[in-house]
Amino acid sequence: MSFSAPSRPNVIVFLVDDMGWMDCGVYGSKYYETPNMDRFATRAMRFTEAYAQPLCSPTRASLLTGKYSARHGITTPSGHLPPQPPGHRFLPDTAPPNQQMLVPQSKNYMEPSEYTLAEALRDAGYRTAHIGKWHLGITRPHWPEQQGFDVAFHCHPDPGPPGGYFSPYDVKPDGEPGGKNKVGTITDGPAGEYIVDRLADEAVKFITANKDRPFFLNLWNYGVHGPWGHKVEYTKLFAPKKDPRGAQGNPIMASMLRSVDECFGRVLDTLDRLGLAENTIIVFNSDNGGNTHSNVPDTAKTAKAAKNKSESLADWRKWAGNQPPTNNAPLRDGKGTLYEGGTRVPLMWSWPGRIKPGTTSDAVVGHVDLYPTLLDLIGLPRPAQQKLDGVSYACVLKQTGPLERKAFFNYFPHGRSVGRCGGVWVRSGDWKLFRWFGVPATHELYNLRDDIGETKDLAAAQPARVKELDTLIDAFLADTGATYPRPNPAYKPAAAKAPAKPADPLEAWKARQCEAVVKDGVLTATPKGKPGAVFLGHGAGSVTGPAVLKLRVRSSAGGGAKLEWVPGGAGEPSGAKSVAFDVPAGDWRELSVDIPATGPLGIVRIYLPAGDKPLELDWIELRGKAAGAKPQRWEFNSK
Repeated sequence: MSFSAPSRPNVIVFLVDDMGWMDCGVYGSKYYETPNMDRFATRAMRFTEAYAQPLCSPTRASLLTGKYSARHGITTPSGHLPPQPPGHRFLPDTAPPNQQMLVPQSKNYMEPSEYTLAEALRDAGYRTAHIGKWHLGITRPHWPEQQGFDVAFHCHPDPGPPGGYFSPYDVKPDGEPGGKNKVGTITDGPAGEYIVDRLADEAVKFITANKDRPFFLNLWNYGVHGPWGHKVEYTKLFAPKKDPRGAQGNPIMASMLRSVDECFGRVLDTLDRLGLAENTIIVFNSDNGGNTHSNVPDTAKTAKAAKNKSESLADWRKWAGNQPPTNNAPLRDGKGTLYEGGTRVPLMWSWPGRIKPGTTSDAVVGHVDLYPTLLDLIGLPRPAQQKLDGVSYACVLKQTGPLERKAFFNYFPHGRSVGRCGGVWVRSGDWKLFRWFGVPATHELYNLRDDIGETKDLAAAQPARVKELDTLIDAFLADTGATYPRPNPAYKPAAAKAPAKPADPLEAWKARQCEAVVKDGVLTATPKGKPGAVFLGHGAGSVTGPAVLKLRVRSSAGGGAKLEWVPGGAGEPSGAKSVAFDVPAGDWRELSVDIPATGPLGIVRIYLPAGDKPLELDWIELRGKAAGAKPQRWEFNSK
């Protein structure tokens, strides 16, 4: 089919990974330099109260499906793990008696049955492309090529190429995931090529090839996510710079944002050069709030990147010191939390002649709304085969009327909350109510018009408003079929007959080669002596193989890990058996490791990569695979 001219507008969705609400000039940063984002704002409508999920994969699935994460089931970035088998129960029926709540598991993939935004546009005559990070499924049935994209440039498992952010990227073109290499369609460029620049090359190539027909470009950047590969020549420029606000100051993040900004600028310039800008809808967005928790890692990937730029690893590490990647002030907290710093994101739209340039909107909008809004702007009907939670805010973009929305929701059943089971919030007008899952459930209430930093909890002072908004949360959970945390029917609180012995915060795990402390429900292991692995040992008690080890871990170093068991609980390494696995560097990850044991595990030792920096554990679980086997789970508590 030939197209003399596009009959519909082109669509570009430019998504930045981990870019916070305050991370560009037009949104208020006085440290980062983002001239292309800032000039785009002069031709766009900028939203000041736009939301995403606290973590990347749930947002990505919502952008493509129009569904809340409570409905599509992807609640954490677990798309690098194998998909769960058919019939898998994402909320267990029971848990160990020391675990108060049943905690749901995130789906590791986006269902192939979803009729995605890409499929809707493809079926309307668009040529579709996904370029960059995916993280919505590791196996071929869950790749972007199977979700409506004609062209795809990606690798698995995410978050980034295994060789780091500089070529060679070490991606195999064929085969299923496995071994040291990743699979996908990313190919190497010239030695030292930067992946963000390469994504721009691929985007320009796709736009140019499809300039005479309507196209949909889904450009999901790897920056500014870890492992924080950066151009040292850019980083040097930011190292001496000071933020007059005294908030931001990480030169590595500034360097990466400059590269992402250049990528965006190349897309804009290509549209202008080809005369396509007037007929192209552009959406600029981020997948979650800015990362305020991770420190710059000491990993082989970043060492390789530094080598490509003739810098030693020690020189590379000196740029950021112990600074977190960014600072979201005045918003509270950051990535991985339900507070504003973790969920409020930059969002800008442009379409010359339809969206008034240089305008600002305070409408409450979010990730689930992209799908229906684009269909509405283009003039396509909502697909009958796809349930959409989102609403169209085309009326806001075209300034034809206000957005009629009673409530917007955000659901994240994980994390550091009361009960350690995450929560859900509802935004209605200026009011935002949290419900933290636990027994009993607890609430926080804020008026964001008066208190954008969420510093004054008004729940106790306004019980009627809490009740009103909590009813909306009840309806949301019921409608979406959320597998939210529930009380564990097998839970048995300890009897208070006699003064209890001080609780062991390590819950009988023994730390070796490290100092281990527990605070705020997290075990932090700091290596002793030379950098390397730390290990924890435990008598696994009643767990019998074959079994599965699950854990939630954060390692700045990343690398090879090992689970070792000594059958019968006696003997030394001569009688030990082991299985190797990998721990990705960077943010929190939920890992699952099959243990090919027969009989009782006995003593269990977990060796984890730490380099010379602390390693963190949220929880550990051992579960036998036999029907009816009861798991052992350790949720570290310093109280």
